[in-house]
Amino acid sequence: MSVPDHDPFEGQLADVLRDTGARFEADRESLVARGETRGRRLRSRRRAAVAGGVAGVALVGLGGALLLPGGPGDGPRQREAAATHPSARTHTDTSAASVSADDFVRTLKKLLPAGRFSGEQGRGTDTPVAGNSVAPYAQVVYDDGRGKAAVSVSLTRLKPGTEEARQDAQCPDPVFIAYDACSATKQADGSSLVILKGYEYPNRRGGTKLWTADLVTPQGVHVGVQEWNAAAEKDAPVTREEPPLGSEALKKLVSAREWLALAAAVPVDPRTNAAPPARAGSVSATLARMVPHGLKVVAKGSADPGFGYVVVDDGRGRSMVQINVQPDMRDVENQLFGPDARTLPDGTKVAVHRQPGEKGIDGIVMWTVDTIRPDGRRVVISAFNAGTQNTPATREAPALTLKQLERIATDPKWLTLG
Repeated sequence: MSVPDHDPFEGQLADVLRDTGARFEADRESLVARGETRGRRLRSRRRAAVAGGVAGVALVGLGGALLLPGGPGDGPRQREAAATHPSARTHTDTSAASVSADDFVRTLKKLLPAGRFSGEQGRGTDTPVAGNSVAPYAQVVYDDGRGKAAVSVSLTRLKPGTEEARQDAQCPDPVFIAYDACSATKQADGSSLVILKGYEYPNRRGGTKLWTADLVTPQGVHVGVQEWNAAAEKDAPVTREEPPLGSEALKKLVSAREWLALAAAVPVDPRTNAAPPARAGSVSATLARMVPHGLKVVAKGSADPGFGYVVVDDGRGRSMVQINVQPDMRDVENQLFGPDARTLPDGTKVAVHRQPGEKGIDGIVMWTVDTIRPDGRRVVISAFNAGTQNTPATREAPALTLKQLERIATDPKWLTLG
């Protein structure tokens, strides 16, 4: 059975380990600091991370992992990246019986309202990838008589109480993810439920809508449902004004007891859910204090480990600035810093990049200054000529010059974080 192009988990923060560092150079034009946690909320197509295109590759300072955010919903792709990595998943529940792809597809069809089904595909816990099981999913094309729509469900298990579980219980930051509505509620049994109504593409092109529901139980079971108003996630014409399931129907589907029963066969990933190391100070707050005189900070990010952003305005339009701080990236230094990089007197290497911003978004550009110190500490900062990275340009160029970005990236204050 073929594996679909979408990430049945979402996409986080799908983790690609350090050995994918060689991809940094190839994805140079996509490099951006990661946002609240994976552009296309991989773990459910909502995670606020840099969304798609230019924002399609995000770096986070947790052991140097490379994160592949998806799009405005944190879709299935990222989780797929983590799940299919040879060392990404390990069985910890060997006593549970495996569940086939047919089991998951059959369950999804049973739980959906009456309608016609086609395009059935999925993956069970019995599908080996490099010796490890991968997280299961099911997807169908569903037609309730008002137009065909792709509907998928993914099932994973998180470690309770971790940062990842906490993030999956929150609505994404609208600075990174464009959406019309989002609700985050606590259920009677202690489970968290997030329902988001957004779009497949950051610029909402083509009218393809993506609605998601994510349920995380106190025991760490994570059920993610995604639905579109088209027969496929991408490159398919819109067949209806909205996806078929409204908020209540999404809640009913994602909360079905059948998923909890199947979860016993899904292994817990002990690595990707580790809580991030403690950091001394907030990256966003530190960045806000470094903004040049004359720029007003109109928004800033939360205390996300290793990542921060501010939105500034000099009276001529908003400009987003985001930054990643990573402790030791010496093992991929040669991929990140080529012959064009400058070396400062203290040994810090500096690489500068100017490139278009998110694909398909009118006039947006991204300026990036990437630095690495002799001890491997990497600080990479990017500025956009818009208040977010997925909305049209509000000005001709970012509010900060490349010289100002370099001054911030090389400031010794970053040595005190982490």
